Amino acid sequence: MAKANTSIGMNTSMNNAGSGISSRTGSKPVHAVKRKLKYNIERAKKNKVAYSLVLPYYSLFFVFTLLPVAISIIYSFTYFNILEPPRWIGVQNYINLFLNDDVFIIALRNTLIYSLVTGPVSYIASFLFAWLINELGRRIRTALVLIFYTPSIGGNAYLVWKLLFSSDRYGYINSILMRLGIITEPIQWLTNVRYIMPIMIIVSLWMSISTAFLSFVAGLQSIDKSLLEQGSVDGVSNRWQELWFIILPTMRPMLMFGAVMSITGSFTVASISIELTGFPSIDYAGHTIVTHLMDYGSMRFEMGYASAIATTLFVLMVSVNKIVQKLLQKVGN
Repeated sequence: MAKANTSIGMNTSMNNAGSGISSRTGSKPVHAVKRKLKYNIERAKKNKVAYSLVLPYYSLFFVFTLLPVAISIIYSFTYFNILEPPRWIGVQNYINLFLNDDVFIIALRNTLIYSLVTGPVSYIASFLFAWLINELGRRIRTALVLIFYTPSIGGNAYLVWKLLFSSDRYGYINSILMRLGIITEPIQWLTNVRYIMPIMIIVSLWMSISTAFLSFVAGLQSIDKSLLEQGSVDGVSNRWQELWFIILPTMRPMLMFGAVMSITGSFTVASISIELTGFPSIDYAGHTIVTHLMDYGSMRFEMGYASAIATTLFVLMVSVNKIVQKLLQKVGN
C-alpha cells in the first residue's frame, strides 16, 4: 500500500512537472511576440522622424497599390457589372475561367510561351550587353547605352515593324524575299496564325533592352575595384570566375530588380499584340492574359470576372518571382 502511494505521488509530481514544462514552453512564443512587439514600438519611437518622412510614400502605395489589389481579389469572388451591386458567387468565376473559357486557355498558353522566351532572353541579353560595354570609355559607353535603350522608348516602333511585315508586296520583308526568289507571292505575316507569335517575340526582344539594362549598367559601375583585386589575390584566374564569384553576388539587388522588371514586362504584354495584330487577333493567336482582361474589364464591364483574371495573373507573376528569387540566391555559391 505504501509502495502504491509512493508510485502515485511520483506520477503526480511527474505530471505536475510536465505540465509546468509544457506551460512554460507554450508561453515562450507569447513572450517572444510581446518582446518583438515592444522592440518594434521602441524602435518606431526612436526613428519617428524617419518614419514620418516615408509615411507619404507608404500612404500613396497603400491607397493606389495594396488597396486596389485587395479589392480586386475580393471582387473576383463576386458577380459585378458596375450597374448592379456586387453579388457574392464564391469561386464560380475561377471555375468558369479554367473550365469553360476556351479563349482564356489560349491566352494563358500564349502568355506562357511568350514569357518563357522573352523573359529569360531579354534578361540575359540586358546583362551581357551591360557587362560588355562596362569596360569601355565613358563617352563610348554613354553612346552605346543610348543606342541600346532607344528602341524601348521609341514611340513609332510598332509603325516600323508593321511596315517591315506588311502583308502586301510593298512590305520590306516580302519585297526582299520576292526579289531573292525565295517566295513568289506576299506572305500574310500579321494575319497568319503561324507567324503572329514569332513576330511578337521578335519585336519584344528588339524593345526589351530597357530599365533592367540601365540598372545593370549602374550596378556594374558601382562595383568596388578593390573587390576585383582581392579576388585575383584569392585565386580568381579569369573573367568568368570574376563574374560568377564577385560581380554577380555584389549585384544581387540589381539582378533582382531586373528580374522583377523582366517578369512584369513579359507577363503583362498587351500593346504589342494590339498594335501589330489587332484586337482581337486572328483566331486569338496573339491573345494574352492582359488583352483578355481588357476585353472583360474595359469592353464587357464584367468586373468580377475581370478581377478573377487579374488575380490569376497576379498569383502567376508572384509565383514566378519567388522561383527566380530562389535561383538568384544561389548565384556565386
